[in-house]
Amino acid sequence: MERGQVDKEQTQELISAAMAQLERAYAPYSHFKVGAALLTEEGRIYTGCNIENAAYTPTNCGERTAFFKAVSEGERSFRAICIVGGMDGVPTDYTAPCGVCRQVMMEFCSPEEFEIILARGVEDYQVYKLKDLLPCGFGPGNLEKREQ
Repeated sequence: MERGQVDKEQTQELISAAMAQLERAYAPYSHFKVGAALLTEEGRIYTGCNIENAAYTPTNCGERTAFFKAVSEGERSFRAICIVGGMDGVPTDYTAPCGVCRQVMMEFCSPEEFEIILARGVEDYQVYKLKDLLPCGFGPGNLEKREQ
């Protein structure tokens, strides 16, 4: 865990935006609500919440919702994401992204630079780099042709 490139004011703005998404989460089965706020390189914020489904597999996490919204609008460069979550929308512990969300982050973000902010409140958060939460990750760079 480290404090990173996103300044405190931006971090608090991301946390507030992610917390606001808890109200929009659709979690009638698990009752575990997640909100996310994704910061682009240009300073735009895209938000997302988890959206559950009775068939479970079609469920979408808040982090992926934010990424898919941003990418569908043409964004491709990201600095950080804030994630908050908890039972009935009360963040009592830090909520880390699932493996699928980490893989989506790996597709669009530098593992050495992209920051993941896990928060329980505006003043209560931890910051990680993607490489810390997905060591030895597989991304677009693994598919580049290399000279032998």
